[in-house]
Amino acid sequence: MQPVIFVINPNSTQAVTDAIDTAVNPLRVTGGPDIRCLTLKEGPAGVQTQIDADSVCLPLVELVRSIEHEHADAVKAYVIACFSDPGLQAVREVTKRPVLGISECGILTAMTRGHRIGVIAILRGAIARHARLFGAMGVTSRIVAELPIDMSVVELADAQRTRDALKRVGQELRDVHMADVIVLGCAGMANHRQWLEQALGIAVVEPSQAATSMALGRAMLGW
Repeated sequence: MQPVIFVINPNSTQAVTDAIDTAVNPLRVTGGPDIRCLTLKEGPAGVQTQIDADSVCLPLVELVRSIEHEHADAVKAYVIACFSDPGLQAVREVTKRPVLGISECGILTAMTRGHRIGVIAILRGAIARHARLFGAMGVTSRIVAELPIDMSVVELADAQRTRDALKRVGQELRDVHMADVIVLGCAGMANHRQWLEQALGIAVVEPSQAATSMALGRAMLGW
């Protein structure tokens, strides 16, 4: 079987998985592993609260166990495609393969693109949850601000409204908080990275791309 990187969307909204799938398409290279994007059917419509994040931990573990059993040595890496990095440590306990969270990878990638990092959240309630992750990573001093667009995961399907909100919040992060790199704080924003980067004139990191590119490097190098 061809080597595979599994990118798992922990919510049950297929449109989010489809956006991630499109975003990582440039990483599907000749001679490289297959990149498969999966939807966790047991997940909530969006991971928007700590309860949502906690609720997907065991289903993610069971899904990875099933993949390990079915695909054996073909699996090269897993990507947990939610900016809360839900279940990241639990999944790492049940596989020897690399498991990458898009929040960790998105922030680490942003640190190579600029010094002052701004993050765009979907909802205000996500900010404290993300701040705990940044604190655990020891990078809080590099995050100048995180601001919400005040839209749910499902509402991100409205592309024009999403872009209007992303541009407004991105401009505030750039002009008021002096961010020189922006991280999209939800996988459901995946289709808008390039557009937003052009609109703002500063680097924009899409974390699903960041994590999958790291997984690809590990797979190709045998790390």
